[in-house]
Amino acid sequence: MDFAQRLKSSVDIVSVVGEYVRLRKAGPRHVGLCPFHPEKTPSFSVHSAHQFYKCFGCGAGGDVIHFVMQLEGLTFWEALKHLAEKNGIPLPKRDLQADPESKLRASLQDIHEAAAELLRQCLLSPAGAAARSYLKNRGVSEDVAAQFGLGYTEPGGQFLLQHLRRRGFADELLETSGLVLRRHEGTGHFDRFRGRLMFPIHNESGKVIAFAGRALRPDDEPKYLNSPETPIYRKSYVLYNLHRARSEVRQQDHAILVEGYMDVIGLHAAGVREVVASCGTALTAQQVRSLKRHAQRIVVNFDPDAAGAGAAERSIQMLLTEGMHVRILELPEGLDPDEFVRSAGAADYRARLKKAAGYFYWLADRARAKYDMQIAEERMTGFREMLLPALQLVPDALEQAALAGDVAAYLGVDQAMVLRHFRRTSSARTADSPRSSADALKPAEKLLIHELLCNPEARRAVLPKWAATEIPRGLASGGILQAMAQLQAAQENWSYADLEARLTEQDRSVLATLAFADLPPAEPDSAKQALECLRRLEAAGPEALRAELHAQVKSAERAGNLEEALRLTREIERLPRG
Repeated sequence: MDFAQRLKSSVDIVSVVGEYVRLRKAGPRHVGLCPFHPEKTPSFSVHSAHQFYKCFGCGAGGDVIHFVMQLEGLTFWEALKHLAEKNGIPLPKRDLQADPESKLRASLQDIHEAAAELLRQCLLSPAGAAARSYLKNRGVSEDVAAQFGLGYTEPGGQFLLQHLRRRGFADELLETSGLVLRRHEGTGHFDRFRGRLMFPIHNESGKVIAFAGRALRPDDEPKYLNSPETPIYRKSYVLYNLHRARSEVRQQDHAILVEGYMDVIGLHAAGVREVVASCGTALTAQQVRSLKRHAQRIVVNFDPDAAGAGAAERSIQMLLTEGMHVRILELPEGLDPDEFVRSAGAADYRARLKKAAGYFYWLADRARAKYDMQIAEERMTGFREMLLPALQLVPDALEQAALAGDVAAYLGVDQAMVLRHFRRTSSARTADSPRSSADALKPAEKLLIHELLCNPEARRAVLPKWAATEIPRGLASGGILQAMAQLQAAQENWSYADLEARLTEQDRSVLATLAFADLPPAEPDSAKQALECLRRLEAAGPEALRAELHAQVKSAERAGNLEEALRLTREIERLPRG
């Protein structure tokens, strides 16, 4: 057994996935909202016994290593190393051969860790006095600064460059990291961040992958400077502080979204720890999905100025599109979250958080402030431009009806007109769910595959017989059973992942539907039950083939291929009668 197989057998996939996705137990599996596509009802399942995950919405599936690769954006080697280190499993003494991409990403990670340590030290040195003074004025203690890994970079332009060179990193690699820039004339390099208070940005695993630097002088523009995208940092996928906040987000069953790094730090320091921010970008679908894995409720608490209100309005659309339950918190006296919690305290902030208005009322107030509600035409314009785009995203018919009444009363528009808009949108969204391929399987097939998946004893008893049996074509599970028999002949202890890797896409879908179904657990005499299923399939074999051949005859006749239709008819006549 190679190291990857040993790792998978030592790590519980439910525990690993559960760190990223809020799961609940449902029979033999755990279910939750898929982290790979937007959905409002869970179609994502994790099976502990099979050590496999499957989404019946988007089709994503795989083992624990594949899950970490997909969600963290890691290579196979990186995911293997990540899981081994996280679970205290020693890596093999011999060097595992990492691919070039993994080696590059590992080097970039090392650069960022080395830079973060240097910047922390620099903040505590005499050179960091101005940055420490700024933090003190903002109410950030030394302990909080240390907790968030805050740092400082000297203004000369060679501070990070020279240090990282001494650590053995080549200039080209430093340039790739985004921490160093090449001079326009092409002669040498210099630091991207100079004379700034530095905020390390972490991925969800807690690794430093980028930085944001705040200017300390009024004439230093821009106010915030962020790392560029690199092989280890994709801005649209990262939320600041999510690695710290996610457990509290789950516990509180909501997240708080703020605009700035200092807002996050101020609220966190005050004990409000379910708080995150986007990293210098407008909110993206990928960031929302990262949050939604931990809670579906969110309170948006942006700065109260025009820019903050505009950003909140745009964020509402994105959050509703991704199926989040949205409320808006507005603080008094034009204070941002950090300022408010320092002046009024965490208890007052929590009290206001509980009373935060639903997004509809916040949007309606915005419309009332922007348009003259005394004029029918302006009322309708306000409704169409500010409320309808958000309200159309409401999927539930009862909630739509309730909101229609609220809209009509609050803005003074016609309730019937609002409902007409909702009904048109609802009709456009309605679609019949597709019929599962597993529905074509006979009950004996379903039970047989279930027993073979769950019980090695049933495999040993049935699969050699299956390999030697001439069960005719027409069996919907034939490809799955054939792959099982081949695996059993090659290696007795095979896994769900081994089987899934040998199947066509259609057979994978059938297998997943059966594996994650709420079927009863295998009985002690499951080998006997599996043999009985095999006997029934053998007995029904000729009739299954007869039905398939009849269908082929009709198809040949429709195509005008009479010769093929006659050949198939003769084949049907030669079949034994049951």
